[in-house]
Amino acid sequence: MLEKQAKYRLGQVVRHRKHPFRGVIFDVDPEFANTEEWYEAIPEDIRPDKQQPYYHLLAENEQSFYVAYVSEQNLIEDYSGEPVDHPDIPEIFGPFQDGTYRIQFQMN
Repeated sequence: MLEKQAKYRLGQVVRHRKHPFRGVIFDVDPEFANTEEWYEAIPEDIRPDKQQPYYHLLAENEQSFYVAYVSEQNLIEDYSGEPVDHPDIPEIFGPFQDGTYRIQFQMN
């Protein structure tokens, strides 16, 4: 069995390699775990391999906030040092420190 190791970590701020958005990672799948319809909607000539980590991001662009699902090959580290302004960040993470967010769990 082949072991996969994610290049990026929870709380890390990343950018999409080709599209103008950035986000903070809140979950990682060791390989593709979305729907076949979602995968098939990506044009075949740019469709990423399923056998790599996929990241769930609290993402932002100039117009909106959303959740993105991105293959590892399409991400790069964000070196801006700027926090992500997604409104759901406080539900998962603590303060932005040293370029990353720390996971925060709230007990009810």
